[in-house]
Amino acid sequence: MKEQLKHTGTKTLIGRGCLIVLGILFLLFLYRYNQIDKVTLYETGGRNFVKAKVTKIITDNEKQSGVYIGDQTVQVKVMSGKWKGKVLEATSSSSYLFGTHCTVGKRVIALVSESEGEFAASVYSADRELAVYLMLAVFVLALIVIGGKQGLYSVIGLAFTVICILYLFLPMIYRGHSPVVSAVLVVALTTVATMYLVGGISKKTLAAIVGTISGVLISAIFAGIFGKMTEITGYNVSDIEDLVYVQDQTNIQIGGLLFAGILIASLGAVMDVAMSISSTIEEISVQNPELHVRELFLSGMRVGKDMMGTMSNTLILAFAGGSINTLVFIYAYNYEYLQVINMYSVGVELIQGIASSMGVILTVPIASLMAAWGYGKKQVAQRK
Repeated sequence: MKEQLKHTGTKTLIGRGCLIVLGILFLLFLYRYNQIDKVTLYETGGRNFVKAKVTKIITDNEKQSGVYIGDQTVQVKVMSGKWKGKVLEATSSSSYLFGTHCTVGKRVIALVSESEGEFAASVYSADRELAVYLMLAVFVLALIVIGGKQGLYSVIGLAFTVICILYLFLPMIYRGHSPVVSAVLVVALTTVATMYLVGGISKKTLAAIVGTISGVLISAIFAGIFGKMTEITGYNVSDIEDLVYVQDQTNIQIGGLLFAGILIASLGAVMDVAMSISSTIEEISVQNPELHVRELFLSGMRVGKDMMGTMSNTLILAFAGGSINTLVFIYAYNYEYLQVINMYSVGVELIQGIASSMGVILTVPIASLMAAWGYGKKQVAQRK
């Protein structure tokens, strides 16, 4: 018994060592792959974003009614960068997207330009860096405290996903590779890594991986079909003029960005369904080893049917929430039915929501079949 445990422990250590080596090699590859000379799309020479602190309000823009209109003129002390310690006069707009209402002592992000010893500065926004990292810390802490070891693995899996998107998916697109192919590669990598961290090497993990990748590919297929039917392509999206300019200056294939986005957007929900069903079938099998493949499959389908409604609803609501501004415009301006149903923005959102939901729905039978086949087949063999 001791020798068996020792052998198992040795295999575990070897496996972890191999994973660490693979992880280091993957990071080295990403480092080399990200050595890209990017095309300059607009001139930024002599201009820097820096942290700054407001030291004085020179002219305010607050009206008697309490509303802020126009610009403030403030004095700021640069807190970072090559001009650290320098005191500059800056303007700050109270617009909705840029600037902020300044008060003495407030930390801001300033845009500083220098030319022949002359400086010009403006307040870009409030300094939100600390608040952003605080939100992330609370999120990670909640995962670890509540989820324990599995929560920690979830954090690692999430970090791996973010790294793949930022340092593999985006560089692949920039280098001119197909956005859809790039998305498929990232989906496969993140699925395998996340499922392994959550479930280890097991039949449950294999079933969840197959179910997830199949479901995401199904989403892409339906998105392509719906796009053909509605004559909507990746060029029928907002900010297309800016994207076309970027395409003209680089190798980016913007036509596939819409469908690549659907692949990545559907990954989380499909992954959740696949692992939940696989884990359920594994647990049922442990509690009742006498169940046949068909019985396990039907159990997975019953669980999956309940998940279909909630997860599909989640996806539709997520896309609706992302287009809430469009919905408000449609309602406020009282657009006609024929105008609404044929709008590109509405069509894009429907394609995204429905294609992703189709991926979730069809993941249920695939994950159920894979998990039931894995556990059920072994049980049948034992009874023989």
